[in-house]
Amino acid sequence: MTAAQQEPTRRLIAVIGPTATGKTELAIRVAGELGGEAVNADSRQVYRGMDIGTAKPTAAEQARVPHHLIDIADPNEPFNLSDYLQLARDALESCWSRGAVPVLVGGTGQYIWALLEGWQVPRVPPDAELRAELEARAEREGPQALLDELRDVDPAYAATVDASNLRRVIRALEVYQRTGRPLSECRTRQPPDWKTTVIGLTCDRQALYGRIDRRVDAMMEAGLLDEVRALNARGYGCELPAMSGIGYRQVCQHLAGALTLDEAIERIKTATHRLVRRQGAWFRRDDDRIRWIDATDGDPFPQSLRAVESDR
Repeated sequence: MTAAQQEPTRRLIAVIGPTATGKTELAIRVAGELGGEAVNADSRQVYRGMDIGTAKPTAAEQARVPHHLIDIADPNEPFNLSDYLQLARDALESCWSRGAVPVLVGGTGQYIWALLEGWQVPRVPPDAELRAELEARAEREGPQALLDELRDVDPAYAATVDASNLRRVIRALEVYQRTGRPLSECRTRQPPDWKTTVIGLTCDRQALYGRIDRRVDAMMEAGLLDEVRALNARGYGCELPAMSGIGYRQVCQHLAGALTLDEAIERIKTATHRLVRRQGAWFRRDDDRIRWIDATDGDPFPQSLRAVESDR
């Protein structure tokens, strides 16, 4: 077999980048042009009923091209990286089986790189009792105590995890305690057998902050407050991990009387500014594979199509 014959024939387009850079619209346009389908890579858009605060594609946007991995779990259902990878790989296979080009789109860096790099993540079912114990310990001793324990048993993973993301610290400790192996050792990589074009949208930081602030204001006008109230009324309390995301957490604090509405809005904006800095770190670690396009410098669609075409 020649080298040319060994080249993967299946293709995946990924549209990545920080929040509010315009990934959703670009991915839909690219998918429409290529006869493709969108595959979600946002860890919050998997939840039903969490639409406004996650900037989920609207019904009209989803009608333009088929979408996968949106509204696939209730907010009280456990959902982790291994769940996502299995479903995402199934979605890709479904697209290819019908001759469609999958277009991965989202801002959850861990989900994206795990899929693109072929991470093999252990399917360790969640242990509710153990998680409750670790959460109670974090309340008593502070989150740093759990991070220190993780550094003792899995220094490799502790060096990469976002220290402020208590759920991921707890998950790593859970895997260690259930399997006796560090999560970093359980994860192996199997290079995917498809060809990927990664398009990254970037934006001047101050301009991006302005976009974020306007989007938060638009979310409030669209009814984020009522969305959280409705979720609570359906039994999805603010203590759920799904409800800890930016926007939902601050609105919950407002509904509990801990923040005024103006304070909650300001905290959503500030937290989202911090998020885009973390997202930038996730994506900038692999600049060589990403075709960066400045979202503030005209329409990114033509450049995106040129990048796709050049990778054929």
